[in-house]
Amino acid sequence: MTRQISLSLVALILCLLNSGVTEAGPLKVYILAGQSNMQGHAHVRTIDHIGMDPATAPILKEIRNTDGTDRVFENIWISALGVADEELHGKLTTGYGAAGGGPKIGPELTFGIYMQQHLQEPILIIKTAWGGKSLHTDFRSPSAGPYQFNEQQLQGLKKQGKDIEQIRQDRVTATGVYYRLMLQHVNDVLKNIERVYPDYDSKAGYELSGFVWFQGWNDMVDQGVYPKRDMPGGYDAYSSALAHFIRDVRKDLSSPKLPFVIGVMGAGGPVDKYSPDRKRYAPIHSEFRKAMAAPASLPEFKGNVKAVLTEESWDLQLTELTSRWGKVQGKNRSLNNDKTLNPEQRKQQLDEFTNELFTAEALATLKSGTSNAEYHYLGSAKILARIGKSFADAIVSWEE
Repeated sequence: MTRQISLSLVALILCLLNSGVTEAGPLKVYILAGQSNMQGHAHVRTIDHIGMDPATAPILKEIRNTDGTDRVFENIWISALGVADEELHGKLTTGYGAAGGGPKIGPELTFGIYMQQHLQEPILIIKTAWGGKSLHTDFRSPSAGPYQFNEQQLQGLKKQGKDIEQIRQDRVTATGVYYRLMLQHVNDVLKNIERVYPDYDSKAGYELSGFVWFQGWNDMVDQGVYPKRDMPGGYDAYSSALAHFIRDVRKDLSSPKLPFVIGVMGAGGPVDKYSPDRKRYAPIHSEFRKAMAAPASLPEFKGNVKAVLTEESWDLQLTELTSRWGKVQGKNRSLNNDKTLNPEQRKQQLDEFTNELFTAEALATLKSGTSNAEYHYLGSAKILARIGKSFADAIVSWEE
């Protein structure tokens, strides 16, 4: 009996092979969207810093070949819109971050690496990200309705003698522009996947397998739109708009249960670790982070929306070193304003001051680890690499 079953299985396998049928499943497609931090402002020169910490050194081994060159991933394909003047597409490697002052990386690099490692099959990433864009207007989705100016804004416009009706019309025109551009690009790629991934098996098809949203800075700092932003509930309008965004993305992509990850703004790290000179920002940052994460707690999204706290990927050592460097910059300005000193004297005094604050090792760590401002996660490949991995881990946890 056992021999008969075995022979039957062999016959079935041979039949399938001869008929050209394969067991390949649909291509897994992941959408990454947001503003400048989804673009990614970590210069590739900061990648070395990943290996300076034993906790993140294994990530560096995934990014780099043994000869120190950046890996090109044969089974991970990407199309990125918004990071450069034109779409970038091809096999995943470094350089798919923001183009200005590049090459750079964003969360896409390690997201792709760890997502593909989990699946052990080719994946496609579609990334759409534009710097300086809000959810309240630029990415506002249809079901959120038109943007409503609050009373404080209207009073301010009246005092300035502005044409309120024209401003309202301008806001209508701007509303949802980047939401539509995002969807248009996603659909354009899906209609012709072979353009990005030449070996795509159209018979097997594709499956939308995850959406990651990493945005927030422009909303967080907009005191006009959120006049009570440092108070509980001050960002409720953001929570509402994000919930509508999730519903509309799923509806417009015909994927009602599309796994959705919210990358909660965490620039600066945990608010309880803020230095004394930054404590004044803590209430604002804390309330905004709560508002970003809030949709994940809605009953309708239970089991398919997660909030990932990107503050947990922050590097506190870089914060402290950056703070020290700010003192050096302040000293430099002071010396430049001192007309009693010649250039050599200024340089000598600045060097002495710098040496008081930094060892050679600490200065090397600062220079290798940062390439941008705090609101861009210090332009740190170490931070963004951890964030990208955390996004992948969140989706993997659903699949396990």
